[in-house]
Amino acid sequence: MPNDQDTTEQDEISTIDRREAIRRVAFILGGVTFVGGSSLLTACQNRDQKVTQAGDKVGDFSTSDISMLDEIADTILPDTKTPGAKAAGVGPFMALMVTDCYYPKDQKIFRDGLQKIDDACKKANNVSFVSATPQQRLDLITAIDKEAKTYGDAVEAARKKQSDTTTTAAAKKAEAHLPDERKEAGTGSDAGPATAITADSPTHYFRMMKELTMLGYFTSEIGMTKAQRYAETPGKYDPCVPYKPGDKAWAPHA
Repeated sequence: MPNDQDTTEQDEISTIDRREAIRRVAFILGGVTFVGGSSLLTACQNRDQKVTQAGDKVGDFSTSDISMLDEIADTILPDTKTPGAKAAGVGPFMALMVTDCYYPKDQKIFRDGLQKIDDACKKANNVSFVSATPQQRLDLITAIDKEAKTYGDAVEAARKKQSDTTTTAAAKKAEAHLPDERKEAGTGSDAGPATAITADSPTHYFRMMKELTMLGYFTSEIGMTKAQRYAETPGKYDPCVPYKPGDKAWAPHA
C-alpha cells in the first residue's frame, strides 16, 4: 500500500505533467492564455476535487452531455485530411478536465454554457444541438464565437481601463509628496458609469470550450501523430530545418 509520501509525489508528478501539457499546447497555438490562468494552470493544483467516473459518465456530466461536447468539439475541429476532435475523444476529455481542474464557479459557467448552446439551437432550428445538421451547428457556433470574441474584447478593455486608472491614482499619490514647484498638472481619468461588462467579468463559456477542444485534440494521439509530425525518439538538435508551405508542425514531447 502506498504511503502518504508516495501519494504526494504522484500528485506532484500529475500536476507537473498537466501544467506542462497546457504550457506546450499554448506554445503551439501561438501563446494562448488559457482561461485567465485560474481555471487550468492554477486549478491543476486543486487536489480537493475528486473525479467520479462510471461507464461513460464523468462527474456531473451525463452521457448525453458528453455526446454534445463531442459534437461541439467536432464542429470546431472537424474531420479534414486528418480525423477531427470527436475521433480524438475530446468530448470525454473536456468533461474530465472541467470536473477535475475547474473551480466550482467556472464549472457552473461551463455547464450553463452547454445548456445555452442547446437552448439557442432549439430556438433557431427547433432541434437539439446533437440532432442538428452539421451546417446548423456550424452557423450557431460561428455566431456564438463572434459573441464570445466581442465579450472578451470588452472585458480586456475594461481591465486595461482599470489598470490605467490604478496607475494614474498611484502617480497622483506619489505626486502629492513632491514639493509644490515640482508638481505638474496632469489629466485625470473618469471611470464613467458602471456597465454590464467589467474587469471582473468571468470568462465566456465558449472560450473555455474552444480552449479545451484545442488542448484535448493537440495532446491526443491523433492530434500528435496525424495533425502534427511526431518523432517517438527525437534525434540530434537541428536549429535550422528546411520548411515547405503546408508542412505540419512538430509535436512536442512529454
